[in-house]
Amino acid sequence: MAREDNRSVHMIHADGKLGEVQIADEVVAIIAGLAATEVEGVASMAGNITNELISRLGMKNLSKGVKVLVTDRNVDVDLALNIEYGYSIMKVSEKVQDKVKAAIENMTGLEVSMVNIRIASVNMEKVR
Repeated sequence: MAREDNRSVHMIHADGKLGEVQIADEVVAIIAGLAATEVEGVASMAGNITNELISRLGMKNLSKGVKVLVTDRNVDVDLALNIEYGYSIMKVSEKVQDKVKAAIENMTGLEVSMVNIRIASVNMEKVR
């Protein structure tokens, strides 16, 4: 299987009969970004677009605000979030950590070691 030079690709399954399955770091980042934005209280990923624009602009924008490090079968995730005003940062962060961990592990079979969250800003639009 050809490997693109601009992104890291990791083997997640090798079968002598049919071949291998590889996954790009950016795919793991997109999974994390989608899972995080589904949590109530998360306005958006920092440096990201809103969910309404995703279908028009493409999936590549979902990985903004997400950094993943894949080593062997372990994943470390760093997320930068914009949170809605009025929500508990601790509760929203915990839900995001749980949802991102579950999404990555269920979809890829990789083990998530840590999900670090940085709150980049608070969205005040609904307050005005």
